[in-house]
Amino acid sequence: MNNDLLARYENIVGPDVVEQLRQMASRLKEARVLHVNSTRYGGGVAEILRSMVPLMEALGLSVRWEVISGDDTFFQVTKSFHNALQGFPIEFTEKAIKIYEENNRKEFEKLEKFLREADFVFIHDPQPAFLIKFMPERKNRWIWRCHIDLSRPYRPVWRYLKNIVVDYDASIFSMPDFTQPLPQPQYIIPPSIDPLTEKNMELPPEEIKSVYDRFGLDPAKPIVLQVSRFDRFKDPVGVIRAALLAMKFLPFQLVYAGGGAADDPEGEIVYQEVLAAAKDHPDIHILYLPPDAHRTINALQRAAQVVLQKSIKEGFGLTVTEAMWKYKPVIGGDTGGIRLQVVNHHTGFLVHTPEGAALRIRYLLFYQDKCYEMGQKAHQFVKENFLITRHVRDYLSLMLAFVCGNGERIELEAL
Repeated sequence: MNNDLLARYENIVGPDVVEQLRQMASRLKEARVLHVNSTRYGGGVAEILRSMVPLMEALGLSVRWEVISGDDTFFQVTKSFHNALQGFPIEFTEKAIKIYEENNRKEFEKLEKFLREADFVFIHDPQPAFLIKFMPERKNRWIWRCHIDLSRPYRPVWRYLKNIVVDYDASIFSMPDFTQPLPQPQYIIPPSIDPLTEKNMELPPEEIKSVYDRFGLDPAKPIVLQVSRFDRFKDPVGVIRAALLAMKFLPFQLVYAGGGAADDPEGEIVYQEVLAAAKDHPDIHILYLPPDAHRTINALQRAAQVVLQKSIKEGFGLTVTEAMWKYKPVIGGDTGGIRLQVVNHHTGFLVHTPEGAALRIRYLLFYQDKCYEMGQKAHQFVKENFLITRHVRDYLSLMLAFVCGNGERIELEAL
């Protein structure tokens, strides 16, 4: 099974890439790796771990993935922390801190055995970050992986979180702009997509065409698509405004395919705001999809002519990578990790306003040759930079840095 999985990746990225992974992993054969996050379904972190864990196991590492639980109150607190870390002021109270810390204490009691046994513990985002406070004496390595845009955090919340994060042995951010001054080593590791998953694998043409009947779409009109959770940072209302402006000049249909995540209690509220903004327009289709609708999202992305990701804050934006992998130009918000992927005027366009998004929609739908050219560049850019094989290579490099010490070179033996 392990060799079969590696062979499937080799068919996409080539034998040299997979051989390099094998060599790196051979130095870590006895390593026990633990990932901890706050949800197994919904959101980019869960999607990455669902692919990263089996690939690491196929390379011979012992890997475990655990998820902390909590009630609605806990996740409301952590959602407010998330918003604050992306720059929005919140009411930061002692009560919220107590809820956060007490939930982490309970989760530590459940996970203590795994946290102590692992050689490398990767804690993803703020929700489980406080776990480290319950292991002041430890021999293993703890790494905090931040998927959030921390470039301009709300300072009271960041000061509190920083007093937790400083205990980690290293931290990982998606891009340099997201980092904050910390005493430990910081690594820049952009996220990735898995080309083998249901969301990104090739689909038969009839399955792609089936979304038209399934969702009442008009085959005669181009599809402009945004796939995002119902989250204000994704600017779904701004997406609708952009579509309505562009529809004054040429016919197309907007599809906003969204959903929720177990650790995001605001999704339903934003969903209702989006429905109100759409006003039952016949060419605006708001889809609320379940977390496991991966093939449906794949088919929608392949059916679309143009894909949007008009976020106003974005840690990275895996839906951008997914669309680019499927040869689609992306119109993205000029923010966060979207800037890493959308090379302006080459793999898509960066925009700041609904008006700017509307202008670029019109351009790409009118100039079909330019749309095609950008899509080709987009696919190649993802292949070279944002696949799971590169992501795992970066994690292996980080672990090898700890194992091999501070030497200038890490020697690998051919297998």
